[in-house]
Amino acid sequence: MPPPFRIAVLGAQGVGKTAIVQRFLHDDYSEAAGSTRGRHVHLSAAVLNGHVHDLQITDYPAISSFPGTSLQVEPDGSVAHVYILVYDICCFDSFEYVKTMRQQILETRVMGAMETPILIVGNKRDLQRGRVIPRHNVSDLVRKSWKCGYVECSAKFNWHVLLLFGEALRSVGCARCKHVHATIRFQRALRRERCSLM
Repeated sequence: MPPPFRIAVLGAQGVGKTAIVQRFLHDDYSEAAGSTRGRHVHLSAAVLNGHVHDLQITDYPAISSFPGTSLQVEPDGSVAHVYILVYDICCFDSFEYVKTMRQQILETRVMGAMETPILIVGNKRDLQRGRVIPRHNVSDLVRKSWKCGYVECSAKFNWHVLLLFGEALRSVGCARCKHVHATIRFQRALRRERCSLM
């Protein structure tokens, strides 16, 4: 069995990292979600091009600098396969935090090693009227200049949450499995379609 896809979720405090992870894993959202204290590792699974892969999603608290304490390298010595950097579309400082984290990730890459994909995620799309940077400006910067993936979502209304994890896996899957058009099904989605025998 192949090793699990390791997904690191990073962002400033209050951007909704934990809400996104909880929505993805459990289809659950809580307004009362507090700030993440310490890292939380969650396990799930996905079917990528007909093969089942375990997912290890690590939700990190806000950190002052990358890699931080045991951030880039997991306890077993492995490195994250993809970084999801989350910002709040209504908070300019959270986007600046993502810019800083992205730059620090790039600076810590080992020469000659496979590049770890980075996906930038604008959360709280449901608060569109409070947006501080126009969407097309962010999208152009992220996709054209940074050469990263970009997705906007709303953890509150479950809008594009599956899409963002699909994009994260496609970015890794294409590098690991050499498939250009990856098809993905997630464990939660598979569970809904199971039959009950009576």
